[in-house]
Amino acid sequence: MEQAALKDETQAGYVEWMKEIPDPRLPKKVTYPLSEILFVLFIGQLCGMDDVDEIVLFARMQLGWFRTVMDFKDGIASPYTFRRVLGLIDHKAFERLFTAWAASWCASGVIAIDGKCLRGASEKKDLYKGLYTVNAFANRTGMVLGQQKVHEKSNEITAIPALLEQLSLKNTIVTIDAMGTQSKIAEAIRAKEADYVLALKGNQTSLRDDVARFFEDAELSQACATHTTVSSGHGRIEERTIHVTEALDWLTELHPQWKDLRSIIAVTSVVTNKKSGKTSREIRYYITSLPANPENLLKVVRSHWSIENTLHWSLDVTFGEDKSSLRNNAAVNMAIIRKTAFNALKRDPSDLSLKLKRLKAAHDIYFRSSLINRS
Repeated sequence: MEQAALKDETQAGYVEWMKEIPDPRLPKKVTYPLSEILFVLFIGQLCGMDDVDEIVLFARMQLGWFRTVMDFKDGIASPYTFRRVLGLIDHKAFERLFTAWAASWCASGVIAIDGKCLRGASEKKDLYKGLYTVNAFANRTGMVLGQQKVHEKSNEITAIPALLEQLSLKNTIVTIDAMGTQSKIAEAIRAKEADYVLALKGNQTSLRDDVARFFEDAELSQACATHTTVSSGHGRIEERTIHVTEALDWLTELHPQWKDLRSIIAVTSVVTNKKSGKTSREIRYYITSLPANPENLLKVVRSHWSIENTLHWSLDVTFGEDKSSLRNNAAVNMAIIRKTAFNALKRDPSDLSLKLKRLKAAHDIYFRSSLINRS
C-alpha cells in the first residue's frame, strides 16, 4: 500500500475523531502533536503494550511504520511526555467524542450499562477505592459504545443519565444492574425511544418486596408465562426458569413513578455441581417496559452479563487495566484509548482471541494496517 493512501484511509477512521480533542498545551511549546501522541497510545494498546514505557519503546522500534500513517517529524516523545499529556486532556471532551464515534455502530439489540473500577488509578491514600467508569456495551456487536467517569460507586446514579444522553438508543433494549434502577433513569431511557430491563435489589426495597411477594404466591405465579432453559459446562448444570406477567394494575397503583412499566420478571437459577451433587438456588427480580414474552426476556436478562464476561474481563485480563499505574485523569483517558483498541480488535472477523490478535498486530504490519483501516 502506498504511503499517501495508507494515511488517507487511516485518518478516515481511528485517527480523524481524535483530532477533534482539544490540545491543553500552549501551541508554541508543542513539539509532538496531540494526534500523534494519541495514535501511538492507541497502536500500543492494539499491539499488546499495556504500559506507557512499553508503548514508547515499541513505537520507536516501529517508527518507520508510524511514519506511513503520520509525519512524526520529531520522532516519538518520552514516556514522561505521554503521561503528562494524558493527565492534561479534558476527559469529558474525550469521552463525548469517543461515544459519538462509537455509538453509530449499534442501531438495535441489547445495550448493557454497568460500572467498572479502575483499581490501579487511585492515589495511595485511596488504594482500595479506585476510580469508576460507567460503560455502555452493545451485546449484538460486542463493542463498547460509550464511557462516563464517576468518582464514587454510588455516583453511578448521576453518571448513567449523562451517558444515556450521549447515546443513540432508539429501538434498543437497555439493561442495567440494580444500582441504575431509578425511576428517572427509566424515564430517560423511554425518552430516548428505548425499552428497559432493570434489576431489583435492596436499593428499591419496597418495589422489590412487592414484586417478590407476588411471585412467592403459588397461585399467582402459576398464572404467569414461563420458559426454562438448561445448560451444562464447567462441571455444573444450570437450570433457569423465568416467570413473567403483565398483570400489574396493583403494582402501578402502588408505584406510579415508573414510566411505562409493563411487566415484572422472576428468574430462578438452580445450579448443580456434577461432582458433588450439591445444588444452589437463586431468584432475581426485574422490571421492564417490554411485553411478557418469557423466552425473549430470559435472553435479554442473560445478555446483560456480557458486559462483565466479555468487556470488563477482557479489559482486566487481556489489557491489564487493573494493573495500570496511571492515576486520576490520565487513567480515565487511557481507559478510552484501551476501549478504542478493544473495538478495533472486535471488528476484525477472524476467530483469533483478543490476545492473539494483539500479538499478530505487533508483528504483522499488514494485519495492523487492516485493523485501523476497517472503521
